[in-house]
Amino acid sequence: MTLTHHISDEILLSYAAGALPEAFGVVVASHISLCDDCRARMTGFDALGGAILERETGQPVTDTQLGEMLTLIAHLPQDSAAARPSTRSATPKKLSQGQLPAPLCDYVGERLDSLPWRAVGGGVRQYVLPTKGTARARMLYIPAGTKIPDHGHGGMELTLVLQGSYHDADDSFGPGDIDIAGADTQHTPVAAENMPCICLTATDAPLRFRGLLPRVVQSFLRI
Repeated sequence: MTLTHHISDEILLSYAAGALPEAFGVVVASHISLCDDCRARMTGFDALGGAILERETGQPVTDTQLGEMLTLIAHLPQDSAAARPSTRSATPKKLSQGQLPAPLCDYVGERLDSLPWRAVGGGVRQYVLPTKGTARARMLYIPAGTKIPDHGHGGMELTLVLQGSYHDADDSFGPGDIDIAGADTQHTPVAAENMPCICLTATDAPLRFRGLLPRVVQSFLRI
């Protein structure tokens, strides 16, 4: 699989450190399971982190300090992302029709045709993954040639293309590619004409739609 859009070093470092919300972690893990380049870079970050820890000089921990640490751990919020989603498969692979990346299968099962999609309008369907925390991950099914309403972002959005492709005014994204959008991004993604586009996307803030109708239905659809 030839990929042209990859995960940034900053996001990979956060993932390697277990600092990403679960919703973003499953997108990153799914991409890594398909991408030799990002998988190699992440392995390097893991090795660097291990080397740094090995060079740290340990200090004795008193019983009081140990008790305080255990108390802090016990009261960590439920959306803490200390454990990152596993990449499971060690060998990146090309997705066959209907298949999903191994890390994503832990959340939605093995096949797309078994998902309980929910219509969101214009033929577009979504399925919200059961992740913890305020960030949300969702599967999107966008019919061929369909345009997503013009919108901006209140935070970060990571989108992984699973099948088909889409484009906006700036670029095109195909299977396995990652699209990173931030608060300065304003775009109108359009699915390619030849086949539906299926994506996995994660956001940590609501989208900012320009049109009235998308804004009206936004809160009902958890977008």
